Amino acid sequence: MTHQTGTPVQHATATGQIDSAADATLLVDEDTHRWIPGSRTIRFGGDYNPEQWPRETWDEDIRLMREAGVNLVSIGIFSWALLEPREGVYDFSFLDDIIDLLWKAGIDVDLATPTASPPAWFYRKYPHARAVTREGIPLAFGSRGIVSPSSPEYRKASRAIASRLAARYASHPAVVLWHVHNEYGTPVSESYDDASVIAFREWLRQRYTDLEGLNDAWGTAFWGQRYGEWDEIDAPRATAVVTNPAQRLDFARFSSEALLECYRNERDAIREHSTQPITTNFMAITCPSVDLWAWADEVDIIANDHYLIGEQADNHIHLSRSADLCRSLAHGKPWILMEHSTSAVNWQPRNIAKRPGEMRRNTLAHVARGADATLFFQIRAGRKGAEKFHSALIPQAGEDSRKWREAVRLGGDVAALSPLLGSRAHARVAIAWDWASFWAQDLDFRPSADLDHRERIEAFYAALWRRGITVDFVHPAADLGTYDVLFAPASYLLDDDAAENIRSFVAAGGHFAASFFSGIVSTSDDVPYGAYPGQLRDVLGLVVEEFLPLREGERVALQDGAHGRVWSDDITLRGAVTVTSYNEGPAAGGPAITRNSFGDGTAWYVSTALDGDDLDGFVVGVLGAAGLPYSPVSDIETVTRFGEDRTFVVQINHGDVPGGAGVEGVDLLTGERVGSSELLAVGEVRVVEVSSSSSDARS
Repeated sequence: MTHQTGTPVQHATATGQIDSAADATLLVDEDTHRWIPGSRTIRFGGDYNPEQWPRETWDEDIRLMREAGVNLVSIGIFSWALLEPREGVYDFSFLDDIIDLLWKAGIDVDLATPTASPPAWFYRKYPHARAVTREGIPLAFGSRGIVSPSSPEYRKASRAIASRLAARYASHPAVVLWHVHNEYGTPVSESYDDASVIAFREWLRQRYTDLEGLNDAWGTAFWGQRYGEWDEIDAPRATAVVTNPAQRLDFARFSSEALLECYRNERDAIREHSTQPITTNFMAITCPSVDLWAWADEVDIIANDHYLIGEQADNHIHLSRSADLCRSLAHGKPWILMEHSTSAVNWQPRNIAKRPGEMRRNTLAHVARGADATLFFQIRAGRKGAEKFHSALIPQAGEDSRKWREAVRLGGDVAALSPLLGSRAHARVAIAWDWASFWAQDLDFRPSADLDHRERIEAFYAALWRRGITVDFVHPAADLGTYDVLFAPASYLLDDDAAENIRSFVAAGGHFAASFFSGIVSTSDDVPYGAYPGQLRDVLGLVVEEFLPLREGERVALQDGAHGRVWSDDITLRGAVTVTSYNEGPAAGGPAITRNSFGDGTAWYVSTALDGDDLDGFVVGVLGAAGLPYSPVSDIETVTRFGEDRTFVVQINHGDVPGGAGVEGVDLLTGERVGSSELLAVGEVRVVEVSSSSSDARS
């Protein structure tokens, strides 16, 4: 059946189901946080693509979903060509059928707009709307990915399909959440087409008002790049050598904002018809092209996709880092794990399968760090297309498989965790995280090819993780008042507001620890007057007269027995004291690690890349000075979630020996009581409801 106009579908309430958001009895406070209507436990499910399967498979899929405890599925993500087979002609018949079937089975729907994959007719009719690479190559139809985010035709078409979907399904009781697009910034993060250039110029007008301000910010006196007319400005395409770094930084900002405008365009179209929460799925760790601090308050609920790098030995730590970043984007409120994998993915150089129990550990680690919904890509493994070797809840091997049995067990585990719904993890330690700084540091002509902001953040985070410290990530200009310690492993760019915010934090009694190549430039990748690090030299109590990067593979010994690599600095103290010095290398005899009293607080500076026990010693020293408790180095992941009157400790054993003693209470996963001397077996998980006296309240 083809529908030229969308008519909302009315449905009676099935027995035992919640009819609408207004009727839902939620276990979270809707006055302070919007959540998925009808939630009575942690949500469990995944991305479902019924359009890829014959009709008779749908009933089998739904039977298996019920067996596994699935209560939420995402549908429609890549179905634009089916829903609008010709421009302005809509056919919602397959969605009508599948949404009704899911509703009757008691499974709620996260309904997506399909705008991440425009149909073939759009590419044919609007070829100028294609995304264009920096090298000038237009991207053709036949894969996935947005066209030009600035294309007026794309904006109009995406708003139209979003509006039609919302008008038709807003009143359907199965639809509890709206899912706009899919993974903004992946695989298309920027476009150099004509519409983008026009939009970029307008963005620059709004930012700088006049060309004098732009020329000053971009430093166009260098290499004779001055602009005399707005229409002389292009996108920063590939050039003979290095393109103006401030221009490239601004284009990165513009591109993130252009994608955000696409999201707002669809979100607002949905909101005209619907009251359900609206979100989109971030890729917080793996998509560096989108400034998610700017996006966080635009979605009703933070949602994220996370995939392990299978070959990383400590990928469970990187998983925790992603989860902590998502909780931070949510300002501590519960969030959605919109996608992760049951086992191997299909797009890594070597797609490593998850070992027995690993899927369970991965899922419950996200829950530990604040996810109140855990979904997979995908429900059923595909037979065709680019992702046919990607794992799924229902694997190619079917029900008679270890992976399916693990999925059913996991669904039962998640159902047992209803007491956690709405509780929150807390952190007293933060790590500075700023996408604009990362964009700037990754530009050309930096002092060393070995500078790697992600590596330094990962290293500091891992050291804190192994000491049992729950970490928030924070923009350096954000409110720091709830933290005792702020680490800045890689804050190359600090604008004036961020620098002043850090000064105020330390002066008020905070503890701040910066690593090398931090505080070097301000907003436009410009070096402040005077010696490095211009944005931090007063709070750190030192100046760097010259960078002294090390040769590839070079290591230098420090006076305290530690070793550094990648970097060293020629430091002159301006109030700070030396913690340890260099014994060798280009900075031999000079300070390597310093400490400075600033107001009521303390600031540390480490001028080289420490690793392993050396970095652990530095981190522990900062934590100790701040009076924060920390655990012995361990592979037992321990996170505490706090409810209004209940406390839950999640422990996951990633190591090869039992551990984790000291927790006492009832394990929600087994219903059995855990004694304080009881160790957690290798590979196992427990979620213990404890009395307030048996848990450190805010570690």
